[in-house]
Amino acid sequence: MTTLTLTINGHKHGPIEVRDDLSMNDFLREMLGMTGTKFGCGAAQCLSCAVIIDNPDGTSFTSPTCVVPAANFDGMAIRTVEGHAKDGELSALQRAFIDHFAFQCGYCTAGFLNEGQVLLERLAKTPVARDQLEAVIADALDGHLCRCTGYIKYHQAVRDVILADSSRYLTANK
Repeated sequence: MTTLTLTINGHKHGPIEVRDDLSMNDFLREMLGMTGTKFGCGAAQCLSCAVIIDNPDGTSFTSPTCVVPAANFDGMAIRTVEGHAKDGELSALQRAFIDHFAFQCGYCTAGFLNEGQVLLERLAKTPVARDQLEAVIADALDGHLCRCTGYIKYHQAVRDVILADSSRYLTANK
């Protein structure tokens, strides 16, 4: 058994004793009732289960949860798909996903949303030139698998959020 303490979507959880082999996905879903993070392939290949890890330096990245023990997240601050909306209002990225119908069954949507959010945060700190945008989006979302709709609508939704606030996310082409 391991004692786990972490922050999820700004709320502290723990200390909680968990089995050493309990996956983070099972911890979120079964122990906390947070069902937005999905179990897809069980091999960290589809990334439906990806959550955002917030580093102390203000950077963030995504991590799969299906094959990673919950104990590995001890002391960390993470965000799940449930943390995107604030005060009942969807985030700009969530609204863009809906506007583009960038989902069908919705299974992979949480992973795409989390990866898209990490990209937005990265671009807010280090904007890119407009002519690099398509490659940056493709690179960021690479590895996330969708069996229903393909990837065009996810890419369009992320692109629209970036272009809607281009002074924040983009630099002038050089």
